[in-house]
Order: sequence, then structure tokens, then C-alpha cells
Amino acid sequence: MFKNQPKGLFALALANTGERFGYYTMLAIFMLFLQAKFGWEQATASQVYSIFLAAVYFMPVVGGWLADKIGYGKCVVTGISVMFLGYLALAVPTPANTFGIALMLGALLLIAVGTGLFKGNLQVLVGNLYDDPKYAAKRDSAFSLFYMAINIGAMFAPAAATAITNRFLAKSGLIYKADIPALAHQLLDGTISADNAVKLAGLQAQMPDSSVATMLPESFSSYYIEHLSSSYNMGFAVACVSLIVSVLIYFGCRSWFRHADVNAKQAASKAAAAGTKVEELTPKQTKDRVVALCLVFAVVIFFWMAFHQNGQSLTWFARDYTQSFATGWSKAGFNIWILALLAVSIYTLFGVFQSESGRAKITCGAVTALLWGGAYWIYTGLADPLEIQPQLFQQFNPFYVVFLTPISMAIFSALANKKSDKYPKGMEPSAPKKIGIGMFVAALGYLIMIMASLGQQSPAELQGTVSPDPVIPQYLMATYLVLTFAELLLSPMGISFVSKVAPPKFKGLMMGLWFAATAVGNYLSSIPGLLWMNVPLWANWAILMGLCIVAGGIMFAMLRKIEAATAD
Repeated sequence: MFKNQPKGLFALALANTGERFGYYTMLAIFMLFLQAKFGWEQATASQVYSIFLAAVYFMPVVGGWLADKIGYGKCVVTGISVMFLGYLALAVPTPANTFGIALMLGALLLIAVGTGLFKGNLQVLVGNLYDDPKYAAKRDSAFSLFYMAINIGAMFAPAAATAITNRFLAKSGLIYKADIPALAHQLLDGTISADNAVKLAGLQAQMPDSSVATMLPESFSSYYIEHLSSSYNMGFAVACVSLIVSVLIYFGCRSWFRHADVNAKQAASKAAAAGTKVEELTPKQTKDRVVALCLVFAVVIFFWMAFHQNGQSLTWFARDYTQSFATGWSKAGFNIWILALLAVSIYTLFGVFQSESGRAKITCGAVTALLWGGAYWIYTGLADPLEIQPQLFQQFNPFYVVFLTPISMAIFSALANKKSDKYPKGMEPSAPKKIGIGMFVAALGYLIMIMASLGQQSPAELQGTVSPDPVIPQYLMATYLVLTFAELLLSPMGISFVSKVAPPKFKGLMMGLWFAATAVGNYLSSIPGLLWMNVPLWANWAILMGLCIVAGGIMFAMLRKIEAATAD
């Protein structure tokens, strides 16, 4: 798995891990922040959230185009600097007025521009490492490992955001209650019903500080909104620290991947100086590959539309329709240290089978047993029931990615090695075929959400409160698991596919267009938010499920054409 990979992979992966930790810490609480601070309805908050996500993933088009001209490394370093300024601005507590909105939007713009310069170009550097024939066969496995590293950062992000939020709320004599922000805004706006006013008073009485619990309702509402919002600001500040770590890793290990920081223009200059010729594609080959990649990009739009519900409609479902506590074995999923030990254990367990010496096998087995024992020991100390917050559900997807990556790599490796007269290149599906399968798998994830939503009141009927009959957390846990299966079939394989078949002079641009497709999907992810208060709950999931099925069918209809155009 890790054997015979170039050192540059690990340096670039770790640099990306730090940056992604900060980004996902911010994203875990961003939707909650928008609604808590500004009192925005789902439709407005969803538009801001989706436009930001679209900008984050569209800007790599500009970043890729620029890098093809001036170099990938220059864009990566510039991107980190711009992102740092954006997160710093987002961490500043402001009043919920025009200035506060303007500063927030400016910060989001800086983050989007910085990410555009950083994200795609860092991944091009990874791909360039595998242009060396010595490593070419390991390209797919390398991007799976790189993708796993991204998710290590993402896995810890919701827990970090929750810990920081709770710490600063506690300093203000408060605890988190999902209903309070919406009810507090209703009270301050003069739109609260008598029943909701009674409910707000009951929640205020639960505050641990007696002086807070006895405030006048208007004072308590303003106090809670102000301090919950500023606690989210402190969560955003984490991204600044994580970017500093990323910069240190990038420059400290730059010698490991410096040779990969070469665009087509620079490669041609070096080749001319050395008296060698750079192999180029014919105009027809270039056109066929660009067209095939664009067809793939068009399909994955619908996956990202469905997948990036984690920060909005799935988080609303976690907040409003899911129990705020976990019992039994499900408690383990809400403790980040248990998840971390289990994630590491899958790698040590694989070491038992993959190690070449008996001593190494025994060592890996012993470490696996210790990790499982540690996880069980932590589990036995958890409260029962365990109180949970809605953003914690977002840690399941990255945990599943980290845990399942070696399993998926082993399955695909076994299929690739299973050769016959009918399958001379092995039975492993091509990257476009994996993408098509992934679309159908994603549809199954939303089938689970339809089942969870049957019989539930619509969001409009709840009027900003939580369901009187919330479902168990396992529904969302299962949905995230199925969506992760789909993601592993689609995302790392898609990135590897682009880096492999993109015409050399358009590498940065093609990687940027992969992210542009993600950007369009991210913007379209606002559709459930726009419909949230206007349709039955299950209808949102049915729309997403149907789109995934249609997109998967289109992918298989185009499969032969795409595979022919991108064949080696």
C-alpha cells in the first residue's frame, strides 16, 4: 500500500491534510453559524453556502490556467497566503449587521480564491510524480492514499469545531440546544408563537449559569445568539493554525517533490536544453481526450449535488429530525478518539497479512489488538445516553473514507491481477465505469433517507423547532456509509483519471475543470434548501435519488465512447 511510493506523495498529502482540517472545521459549523447569527431561513442560508462551495471548486479553473503559465508551486504558495487572510477575517466576531455580512462575504471570497490557487495545483504536483515510468503503475493507489490523507484532516474537524464551540459557550454560562437560535430570532423579530415562547423559556431554564437562566427572554435571546456566534468564530480560527502547519510541511519537504513542479512549457524548455524531444499528442488525440473528460465532468455534477448535502440538508435533518443522544454501540461513532483508533487499526490489520517477515506480522497483530482494546476502554467510559450535536455526523464520511480506503485498494488490486483471455488487463473496472457505478450507489444512500423521513412532519410544520418523534442516529450513519462507498468509486478515481489522460499542455486547466464540475454540483446542492420549506421531507431525498440514477444511466450510455478516447 505505502511501499515503493515516492516520498513526495507523503509530503504533499500531509500538506493537504493540514489545509483540509481547517477547511472542514470551518465547514462543519458554517451553516449553523449562518442561521444562528443572522437568523436566515434555510433558502437564504443554503444559497450563501452553495455559492461559497461553488466558488471554492470553480476557482481551480482560474488557478489551473494560471499555473499552466507560471508554475504550480508558485500558485500553491500564493493560495495558502490568500486563504490565511480569509480565515483570519472570518474569525473576527462582528455584529449581525451590514458590516458583519460584508466582512463574512469578503472572507469567503478570499478563501475561495486561495483554495482555487492551492487545491487543484497541489494535486497536479502529485500526478506529475507518477509521470515517471518507475511509478506510473501506482498512480491510482497514490491518489487513493492522497484522498485518504485529505479525509484524515476532515475526520477530526467536526470534533474540533464542537469542542471549541462548547468551550466558549461554557465560559458564557451556556450549553448548546439546537432549537434556541431559531426560537431566539423569532422572539426578537416578534413572530414567535405562544407555544414556542413557552418552549424557549424551558430551554433557557436549562442553562447552567443561574444569572443567565433568569434573564429576561429578550436579553437571553440576544445573549445566546451573540455568544453562540462568537464561539463559531473561534472554530473558524482553527483554520489559520492548520495552514501554518501546512506551510511548514510544504517548505520543509520541498526537495522531495521539487522535480514534479514542472508545467508543459517548463518541461519543453528543459527538454530543448538537454537535446531531447517531449512527446506530444496529435490534435485529434488532444480533442478526443478533452471531449471525453468533459463528458465525465458533466456526469459528476450530479454526484456532487447529492453528496454535498452533508453541510446543509443532512445537517438540518441531524438537528431537527434526529435524536440528540446516542445509546449502545452507536455511541462509539461520536467519539473521535475511538474512530481514530479504529481507523489506524485497519492499517495495522492489513500489515498482518502484507508484512514480509513473521516478526512484523506479530508486531502488527499486537498493535491491532492494543488499538481495539483502547477503543473499547474509551467506549466503556462514555455516558449513556451520550449527548451529541448535529455537526458531529459530518465526521462519519471522512472516517469511512480513511477506514475503507485500504479495503477498496485491496479489492481493486485483486481485480486488476485477475487476468484472463477475456480480461487481458485484469477485471478492475475502468475509472469511467467506477464513476457510473458510484452514481447508482449514491442513489441507495438517499433511499435510506426516504425511509427515515416517512411519517415525519414537513419542515414548514415544525416552525423552527425539532421533531417530536426524532429518528435514531443510525439512519444518518448508514446514509453516510453508503455515500462514502459512492465517493470512493468516484472521487479519487476521477482525480487520477484526469491526471492520467489530460493533454500535458492542459493539465492544470483540466484539473481545474474537474473542480468546476464539482462547483456546479455544489451550487445545485442548494435546490433542497430552496425546496426545504415547500415540500414534504421525503421529496427532497427522492429528487436527489432520481438524479443519481439518471446520471448513472447516462454515464453507462457514454462509457464505450469515453473509454475509446482515453485508452492508452
